[in-house]
Amino acid sequence: MRYKIAFKNSVSRDLKKISREHADRLLTKFEGELPEKADRFPSLPGKFSGLRTLRVGYFRVIYTIIEDTALIVRISHRRESYR
Repeated sequence: MRYKIAFKNSVSRDLKKISREHADRLLTKFEGELPEKADRFPSLPGKFSGLRTLRVGYFRVIYTIIEDTALIVRISHRRESYR
């Protein structure tokens, strides 16, 4: 199944905190892989259940699947992602 990609408004603030080089890498990665494989990436446990994560280097893309859309909720460095 091919998923549409949508962004929560706060994701633009997350991207502004990241260097241009890393932001370009993140965008390329999830534009290429997320539409086709969104349901294959691991689900998060506990209070984050229902969310999934895509790992891109030191960064994590946290998203959820709603019908045929992968809604990106947060992009952050791995040490800050799950707080």
